[in-house]
Amino acid sequence: MKFSVLDQSPIRTNILPDQAIRESIALARACEGFGYHRYWLSEHHSSGSVAGSAPEVLAAAIASQTSRIRVGAAGIMLPHYAALKVAEQFRVLEAIAPGRIDLGLGRAPGSDGRTALALNPNARQAADMFPAQVRDVMAWSSGQALPVDHPFRAVTCEPRGPHAPEIWILGSSTYGAQLAAWFGLPYAFAYFFSDGAGAEEALHAYHSQFKQPGPEAPPRRAAVTVFALAAETEEEAQYWAKSRGAFWAMRNRGLYIPLPSPEEADQMGFSEAEQAQMQISLSRNFIGTPAQVAARLHKLGRDLQLDEIAITTAVYDPAVRTRSYELLARAFGLA
Repeated sequence: MKFSVLDQSPIRTNILPDQAIRESIALARACEGFGYHRYWLSEHHSSGSVAGSAPEVLAAAIASQTSRIRVGAAGIMLPHYAALKVAEQFRVLEAIAPGRIDLGLGRAPGSDGRTALALNPNARQAADMFPAQVRDVMAWSSGQALPVDHPFRAVTCEPRGPHAPEIWILGSSTYGAQLAAWFGLPYAFAYFFSDGAGAEEALHAYHSQFKQPGPEAPPRRAAVTVFALAAETEEEAQYWAKSRGAFWAMRNRGLYIPLPSPEEADQMGFSEAEQAQMQISLSRNFIGTPAQVAARLHKLGRDLQLDEIAITTAVYDPAVRTRSYELLARAFGLA
């Protein structure tokens, strides 16, 4: 089983959001050294919590400063964009880092409804076109032909080259799992987004319905993205996880705030019911010593028949975040 990184460029209190982007670039360089397989970047808009609004741009910066690790988006929220433009962007990324580029495609807006309309005035209709958009991105990004009756069959996507982006479907329900299975694409479930709810059902649908397009096509591959945090002691890990718990409680109120420090989290005045829910949520994440976290993740991989796990870690101190990835890499036995 491979281990990778999902970075959301978290915004923290008392810093300017642009610093989060630079921290992502530094973390990517470190995680390449730790031996992780790929480095994925998420897409969110009009958020006070996440600075990563343009993963294709950040991926270019990271690809130019790394040499081995795969780099890409997890994902591009396709209904915001024209399929051709997305394919062109990732063909350019392939030219920058041949054979190292991933293109994860998602259907969710990664924002609220108003922001989705600001990005694409036809957002409501565009979401219904997601399967057709996936088909078009697959064809244009790989140089394959579009259907004979397609109005843009004669349009080419540049720059062409010997490599093509590796396309994944992302999701948090059976819809994306079934779509990935239909197209014969790899699938990644956003486990961290729902504390694992729905993961078993979605992955069962993917495994049971997967259709391999042909003998030359890659076999099915399933992954999940989880929140994980490791420290030298369980107490230290739980201390830094307070920020995650407070963020989650505020999200449940409909508020997307910068990540607070553990001390700020202690002063936020949550009700007893909210505190109880925070503890339940944190217990469903992967927090503890490197050995504890690694054991739970290996079990998750066996239970869900996973080929890969991508880890997202948002803590207030970027040095603690980097150290967590380092400790887990050692526990996993990464090179």
